[in-house]
Amino acid sequence: MKSLDFILKGIMNPYLGRVADVKKIISSMINHNLINNENEIQNDHIAFRTLRYKNLGIKSLEKIFLYFGYSKRDFFDFENKKLNAFWYSPPNEKYPRVFISELRINELSSTNYEIIQNYLSSVKQDPVEDLDFNNLNDVVGFFQRPLWKLPTYKDYKKLLNESEYAAWVIYNRYYLNHYTMSIHMLNKKNNLEEFNSFLERIGIKLNSSGGKIKESKDGLLRQSSTVSKLIPATFACGIIENIPGSYVEFAERLPLLQFKNLPKSKMTSIHRRDGFEAGNADKIFESTYRSQITRKA
Repeated sequence: MKSLDFILKGIMNPYLGRVADVKKIISSMINHNLINNENEIQNDHIAFRTLRYKNLGIKSLEKIFLYFGYSKRDFFDFENKKLNAFWYSPPNEKYPRVFISELRINELSSTNYEIIQNYLSSVKQDPVEDLDFNNLNDVVGFFQRPLWKLPTYKDYKKLLNESEYAAWVIYNRYYLNHYTMSIHMLNKKNNLEEFNSFLERIGIKLNSSGGKIKESKDGLLRQSSTVSKLIPATFACGIIENIPGSYVEFAERLPLLQFKNLPKSKMTSIHRRDGFEAGNADKIFESTYRSQITRKA
């Protein structure tokens, strides 16, 4: 699976250069002897945001991951946020799961629907169909290429006031929204309470929406995340403003009940809670929301 290794590295590299919290967290983990090097950190999943429109959205972006061996799994409907999502399981457990969401733009106000349509109507056909999957640089480049023109700050602000998700995607496009550290795989501080305390001691601000730890109904999937930092963005009109970028998530997947007494040395991903939880994900989305970014720590 060298091709998938190449693609995932190509997706991660710009993200790592863009999200300062990642380097700070990893270097602090090394300095506090939680890990010896960053290769000990397992990536639980990566996530992308898209807009549902004609040739775009989940049905377009998923083709890349399906081609490289991923399997489509559960559907999620986030009614209040007007979002659909699917997750995709990897060809083997060394690779991260993939989570792709899309905004149902037809449910926005007519004004904001028209704003988005103005940008996306330039995409005349599914851009993934134009990719040569044998050219891995072409595939990696797709995640950094602008698919539509830069928005004006005026349009961005209008979208922001109705859907912070819409505003994030119209500017950031297919930049990686977040990656996720598997906390249960660490040898030390391998539960979220301990790890979150460690993060806050080193000055990392956590998403508090729904509580700092979001827990599935069965109690076996526990998640937390940082709050996105503001990054300078240059809009089409020349205005430069700070807007939310990407963030880091942390996941703790507990053993399924029938395997809870299995020694950790024998435990693999098939013994632990898999998949996602709508209630958790709904609150994780808010890691890029103004209410979290401006909240006092």
